Amino acid sequence: MKLCILGGGGFRTPYVYQALLRDTGSPRVERVALYDVDEVRLHAMVAILTELAADFPDAPVLEPTTDLHRAVEGSDYVFAALRVGGLEGRRCDEHVALDLNVIGQETTGPGGLAYAIRTVPVMVEAAKVIKDLAPNAYVMNFTNPAGIITEAMQSVLGDRVLGICDTPSGLGRRVAGTLGLDHTRVQMDYVGLNHLGWMRRVMYDGRDVLPELMADDDRLGAMEEGHVFGLDWIRSLGSIPNEYLFYYYFNRDAVRSIIGSGKTRGDFLAESQSAFYDRASAAGDGVAELWRETVERRSASYMAEAKGGTQDEPLDPKERETDPSHQGYAGVALGVMAAISRNERQTMILNVRNNGTIAGLPRDAVVEVPTMVDANGVHPMTTDQPDLHQIGLMSQVKAVERHTIAAALTGSKDEAVKAFALHPLVDSVSVARDLVRGYVDRIPEVAAVLTK
Repeated sequence: MKLCILGGGGFRTPYVYQALLRDTGSPRVERVALYDVDEVRLHAMVAILTELAADFPDAPVLEPTTDLHRAVEGSDYVFAALRVGGLEGRRCDEHVALDLNVIGQETTGPGGLAYAIRTVPVMVEAAKVIKDLAPNAYVMNFTNPAGIITEAMQSVLGDRVLGICDTPSGLGRRVAGTLGLDHTRVQMDYVGLNHLGWMRRVMYDGRDVLPELMADDDRLGAMEEGHVFGLDWIRSLGSIPNEYLFYYYFNRDAVRSIIGSGKTRGDFLAESQSAFYDRASAAGDGVAELWRETVERRSASYMAEAKGGTQDEPLDPKERETDPSHQGYAGVALGVMAAISRNERQTMILNVRNNGTIAGLPRDAVVEVPTMVDANGVHPMTTDQPDLHQIGLMSQVKAVERHTIAAALTGSKDEAVKAFALHPLVDSVSVARDLVRGYVDRIPEVAAVLTK
């Protein structure tokens, strides 16, 4: 089989390749096309992957290219992980918002909308190329904001596009691990949108073990979510929220913390990853180890502002998983491929078309829910309906996502203003207008889209 990685020079590509190296099933991926517009990063990534494959004589063959059509043609699967505007764009996503005292985060709030506006047109065009040159391929979208991009690509490719995020499955694994249970035997009842969802039940041998965790101060407090949200708030909700809901439930605290830290996540990554690629181009042997070291530092500072830290003073690296090729988003993607190509039926939490799963949302809306995957494709599973506060927040954010897609595809600044103004983390028409002006002024890729 052939796998195409859009954004193959990106920092997380080794996760995917490591998962492929460890896969012993049949059929398996034998060719990996790495597509990227940055030849320097592409060259560095080939060097890293070649080192990682040194002990695997049957490693998938690498096919690096800057030609999108060549990369896509004949692919059985496509991983999409592009960053339109690069890390400088991410920095602007954050700082334009923070300058207006609203949340600066690349997927949640106005930063995510600016990221989507410049990314949707690129990904929709990529979807058209896939439809022409690899019409039977399944597309696994990692490109953020994953829910918005997946929904936009589905307008071209339908249910053959699904979005992948490792946050919900990672939460389920950590719940199982905290309770000393085998995570492979756990079934998770989760509902939401990408980066906006709740773990409502964790079933183990027919028993919901979540109440046991909720009642245990030590175990719940030891979990990342217990630290981020506080035990009382989690118990009040009766479910464990996705960590990104920190930006909703503690919005003012988050804005104050990020501004006070003096350095955003984008600032940190722009420095660390630029330095990495500079060093990688001259590293020779040992470039894979250099990548691992950079991953550890990157992982240790993830969501530092939610945990009382800063990007300059990262937390304990052990708090984040530094090699998720087995269990992180790359592992989820490999599970999807195995389920479809080998009919190894699996259930996992994915971003898929609603199709009536959540009654309060449109059928063609992309939601993040437990999904059964087999040779016949992806099938969202029946689930209990969300609580009022959950469906209310989901509905509002879904409306925002749809106005964002409309702005991206039509170039309408009015649609963009509407998207920003209706977002619960902006909640101001005046601020929304300032945000749109700020992003147009600061990010050329946004200015190129919003022309009407």
